This record gives sequence, structure tokens and C-alpha cells, in this order.
Amino acid sequence: MTKVNIGGVPEHFNLAWYLTLKEGEYKDENINLRWHDYYGGTGAMCKALRDGDIDIAVILTEGIVRDIIAGNPSKIVQTFVQTPLHWGVHVAQNSTYKTVADLKGTKAAISRYGSGSHLMAYINAQNHNWDLEKDLDFEVIKNLDGAVEGLTQGRGDYFLWEKFTTKPLVDNGVFRRIDNCPSPWPCFVIAVREDFIKNNEVELKTILDIINNTTRAFKDIPSIDKTIANRYEQQLEDVQEWLGITEWSQELIDKDTLNNVQKELFALNIIPEIVDYETLTHKL
Repeated sequence: MTKVNIGGVPEHFNLAWYLTLKEGEYKDENINLRWHDYYGGTGAMCKALRDGDIDIAVILTEGIVRDIIAGNPSKIVQTFVQTPLHWGVHVAQNSTYKTVADLKGTKAAISRYGSGSHLMAYINAQNHNWDLEKDLDFEVIKNLDGAVEGLTQGRGDYFLWEKFTTKPLVDNGVFRRIDNCPSPWPCFVIAVREDFIKNNEVELKTILDIINNTTRAFKDIPSIDKTIANRYEQQLEDVQEWLGITEWSQELIDKDTLNNVQKELFALNIIPEIVDYETLTHKL
């Protein structure tokens, strides 16, 4: 049996992986797929791919593009979620900040450098015509729990994170969400270490076939909204809104989209150059 390590954030986007693992679909194909939760998000997964701790990552598009260009020996093999990620801009409940304009020049809490919370802080700043040199500052807080502690204690002034994941914290009066900042591209891709692609292409195709069969029909699973609400402690109406705006993909991200991602990151000085499509992707 081939052992394969895969990582992702412990969020509703990845429930399809849990369901296929629970049904033993990979074991039926002689694949021992081991899922690892990465609470630190994209930055932590980039490190895990580099270190060989995981073979596959379900990871934010902008984060893995940046890290491959920076030398991560991995390739994007597929888009996982086609629609943008809807980031909320959050402050502590007792914060004096009321609007995004109030946050200009303050500290963004980020899980780590190179993470989605870091890169999207640049997108948010650009959206509001801030000076990227003078008006952005960062405080590393590791994960969502760290953000709760950090913002409450005044270490960091605002925090960008997927708004449906943080909605229970908003409902409970821990955070206030003062704005939304959707990513300007498909949010999640599947990235794989190059040595794994080279040595295990058949197994990789099998894994993708299994997960794609589930994501194609994900919204048609009976009571899937209730399952998500219970598992991730979210309100049913929030889950139903999220399902309504989320589309999965079974295709490799296209060249134009990836060029747009690179142009945006290059303009923000997040990547040093724009590279060829083939440098970032592998078509199975």
C-alpha cells in the first residue's frame, strides 16, 4: 500500500477529503492517504512541502505561486476551488477601529509571512490605495487562535481570514468584521512535490479521480448543509450562503488566470519575477 501525506486547512472547503477518507475510497485503491490539518495555513504548508512532511497540499493559489517561484520544489496539478475566497477584515470587538480607512498604518496580524493572511493584506491595502511601504505593518500570530489572543490583547490591530470560518467568532462577540476582501482569483489549488509526481503519477491520478468525483456532486449530498454546520459549528444559514457562492473545480488552472495572479503579486512586489506557466504547473 502506497503511503501518501496530504495537508490542508481544517475548514469546510476540505470536507470532501474527510468524506472520501471516511468511506475508505483510497484504501480500496491500495493508497494509504493520511490527512494532516495545518492550522497555520498556507505558510505552514509551503514549509511542509519543502521539508517533505507532506506530498500534496490543498493550498491558497497566491501562496503556493509565491513559494514555487521562491524555490519550493512543487507544482500545481489542479484547481480545487474555482471561486474566490471571501476574506473578512476583522478587528477585536472592543477595538476603536470602525472602517478599513481607520486601519491605515496599523498592524495586520498574520499567521506567518507568505501566508494568505499576509498576501491578502497587500491586496486589501492596494484596494484602498494605501502606500504599501508606509501603511502596512505585520505581527505574526501563527493561527486563528493566535489571532483571537493577539487582537484581544492589542498585538495586531486587524486580521484577514475566511469570513465563514470566523463568523462564529463574530457572532460570539470576539471579533467585529468591518469589511470583506475577496481574492481576485480561484482560491484553492492542489500542489504536489515534484519528486512525488515523478515517482507516483498513477497514484496521484487515482487520488484526484476520487476527490473530483466527490466534489462534482458535493452540493447534492443529502443534508450536506446540516453536516457542515454541525462539524464546523456554523449557523445553517451561513453554510447555505457559502454553498451558494462556492464552486469546486476538477481542471488544471489555466494560463491566463495564473498570469493574472503573477501580475498582481509582481505589482505588489511579492514575487521578484513572472515565470512561465510550465514552471508553476504540471499537467497529468
